[in-house]
Amino acid sequence: MENIKICVIGLGYVGLPLARLFSTKYETIGFDMNQARVDALMAGHDATLEVSDELLQGAIRNGFRCTTDIEEIRSCNFYVVAVPTPVDRDNRPDLTPLYGASTTVGKVISKGDIVVYESTVYPGVTEDECIPVVEKVSGLKFNVDFFAGYSPERINPGDKLHTVEKIKKVTSGSTPEIGKIINEVYSSVITAGTHLAPSIKVAEAAKVIENSQRDINIAFVNELSKIFTRMGIDTQDVLEAASTKWNFLPFKPGLVGGHCIGVDPYYLAQCAQRFGYNPEIILAGRRMNDGMGEYVANQVVKLMLKKGIQVLDANIVILGFTFKENCPDVRNTKVVDIYRSLKEYNVNITVYDPWANPAVAKHEYGIDITNELPAGTYDAAILAVAHEKFHGLDVESMLNDRHIIYDVKGFLNRTQVDGRL
Repeated sequence: MENIKICVIGLGYVGLPLARLFSTKYETIGFDMNQARVDALMAGHDATLEVSDELLQGAIRNGFRCTTDIEEIRSCNFYVVAVPTPVDRDNRPDLTPLYGASTTVGKVISKGDIVVYESTVYPGVTEDECIPVVEKVSGLKFNVDFFAGYSPERINPGDKLHTVEKIKKVTSGSTPEIGKIINEVYSSVITAGTHLAPSIKVAEAAKVIENSQRDINIAFVNELSKIFTRMGIDTQDVLEAASTKWNFLPFKPGLVGGHCIGVDPYYLAQCAQRFGYNPEIILAGRRMNDGMGEYVANQVVKLMLKKGIQVLDANIVILGFTFKENCPDVRNTKVVDIYRSLKEYNVNITVYDPWANPAVAKHEYGIDITNELPAGTYDAAILAVAHEKFHGLDVESMLNDRHIIYDVKGFLNRTQVDGRL
């Protein structure tokens, strides 16, 4: 395939870094439905902070551009779909964004073109759900007139060490020949190398088990934390001791949110159930991890009562709201579960996060947060996210003489906390 011209559809945490990277080697256009997002990017700033202003502005000077105009991407011949794949209120996979992106591709794809999906899906979605949409809209026949591939995203939001080009990429194609072409395109910009999977379904399955495995391991240590807390044993001490064995896996307890670990297992579970198998371990892990926010809230209340602190109308500050440290991403944050569980006790809560966008938090969750260190005195503080900006924060100066501090992340000096996971 010669004269490759790439279009990346979906310019979020995954799509933008990938599009910027492709633009170093190929003519590349980023496409997104959100005009405000496109305008901000073309002005040289990425609100997700995944791509620095310097890199983005340099890419734009070298010809990279973003658009909401579908006509501007019609001349492309290598389409990459990087839209979100969330779950609904019942934790069922929501493929609506994928259907929309596939419709967009169908409107512009031409004979000989390739479309590669990066969105997290369960095995079979690319060929059984997405491609039929492209076929119907375009009038072209799959593997005759156009071709497809799947290359799962492995972006770690906020991680400036493991950037997209430094993470090995799994690739696949709808035919062996197309697989080689797709692999060559990715390997030309991914310095960490690529792995060409034998089929699209294998690549899809690899993606969902990566995060499902991590989810189950975290669920295990979360359960250990509950057990050791009852026994009066510090979980972090136990894990530190166990980690001295060469093959012990150093997972830590905590909240499991975000767009990958907290979502992908449901995609795998849905697929398994379609084939008549009920995935007990996967779903048990999800139940454990989904309940940790409520568990933290209840532990805080218990500690307050033990110290004789009145819970009703108590003032509590939560430090951190994003789903992980050092990034503004609030998607599927589980800190909201702590907040909502505490609210059932009729307490007053202040949420302080120097990274999160208050407008986004308000829109997504109806919760007011602040980027400024709150004044006043509190009865309890909960360290929910281990932002580097919290290093050196004098938490005790924010609290009443009689107070409790709960550390979800094992981030604070253990001598100053009343409880931690």
